[in-house]
Amino acid sequence: MERLICLLIGYVFGLFQTSYIIGKAHKTDIREHGSGNAGTTNAFRTFGKKAGALTLAGDCLKCVAAMLVAKAVFRSSCGDILPLLSLYAAAGCILGHNFPFYLGFRGGKGIAASVGMVAAFDWRIFLICAVLFFGLFFAFHYVSLCSVLSYPSALACMIVFGQMGLYGMDRAHTLELYGVMAALMLLALYRHRTNIQRLIGGTENKIYLSKSGKY
Repeated sequence: MERLICLLIGYVFGLFQTSYIIGKAHKTDIREHGSGNAGTTNAFRTFGKKAGALTLAGDCLKCVAAMLVAKAVFRSSCGDILPLLSLYAAAGCILGHNFPFYLGFRGGKGIAASVGMVAAFDWRIFLICAVLFFGLFFAFHYVSLCSVLSYPSALACMIVFGQMGLYGMDRAHTLELYGVMAALMLLALYRHRTNIQRLIGGTENKIYLSKSGKY
């Protein structure tokens, strides 16, 4: 029951579609532009750097908020498995972001929300993935490549730290933690399936932080 409640808490937070709201402020539906995705990269491409930054911040923070609420709700009754429950809340948030019912289940790909998840879950994993992400980005300028490689890296780090006993849970719940993270990784890869095809085919769009296309 606790897991379902955490998923529901997360889903409610995930319904806050930052890029969609920004698009409506511009009197347009972001899903009708660019990649058709309601996420950070498309907001950056469609509305510019400020909109991209706001989308990233909003989608990150909603996942952090969902995890904090789940921890607050179950701190006294399930304190021994809070890391697992917080990850379920993050999973719910990503599902709400990707599949918002009021937008016909057409949302984003969950990467910005996943950034918030990793940051709130374990700062060490966040730092490792941030270095990997930006290293790949400045080398190749493919956001999709950075995203699909960061998720397996985050999972690997979680397993290493979990096996070291850093999350304070018994073996069964620690294994369940890995399972939830692995499911989120597979979802992210599935949501990026067309990007992966374009990467393989050499037709994926690059992103540059400057108009000159050098950064």
